[in-house]
Amino acid sequence: MPEERSNHGSRTADAFETAKLGIWAFLATEVLLFGGLFTAYTVFRINYPALFHTEHLKLNRLLGLINTLVLITSSLTMALGIAAIRRGRRRLLELCLLLTIFMAAGFLGIKYLEWSEDFARGLYPDTNLFFSLYFMMTGLHGLHVIGGITVLATMLIMARRGAFSEQYHTPVEISGLYWHFVDLVWIYLFPLLYLIG
Repeated sequence: MPEERSNHGSRTADAFETAKLGIWAFLATEVLLFGGLFTAYTVFRINYPALFHTEHLKLNRLLGLINTLVLITSSLTMALGIAAIRRGRRRLLELCLLLTIFMAAGFLGIKYLEWSEDFARGLYPDTNLFFSLYFMMTGLHGLHVIGGITVLATMLIMARRGAFSEQYHTPVEISGLYWHFVDLVWIYLFPLLYLIG
């Protein structure tokens, strides 16, 4: 019996390491995607400094800052949820997942307000090079937030069905890595687009 339990623990550890390797490989492709956009932005900014300086001043820094604080807080609730399930506290995990989803939706709501404000002022993706990159980068990031909400909602449903425990919580850990990546991308996007002029 102890040997059977040991084998089960070993299989769980192997599954976690395999899943972790898989998510890191996926995130590496995401880094290449966003890295290409960051590189394009930097190259064009160097070539057209006056345009990028003038245009970045038209962005709503306050909404950008609020969104940054919202996402940083959502990373905290995600980390607390993972810590909770590692101790077998499923209800706390559910609460943390719910809060994370709520903040992710809040981020999208704020971004919707910001884009609506941009459109009302006649700022569109075809306005100029800066706004082409701005809408492309923030739009792509927004799609990742939507993907994150979908994944986290799935984790919440699974948690409510009792799928996770102190012994098994690999999907939550992997989802957390993805969510932290989404947050990290925004932490780079915010100063690049809103602050550096």
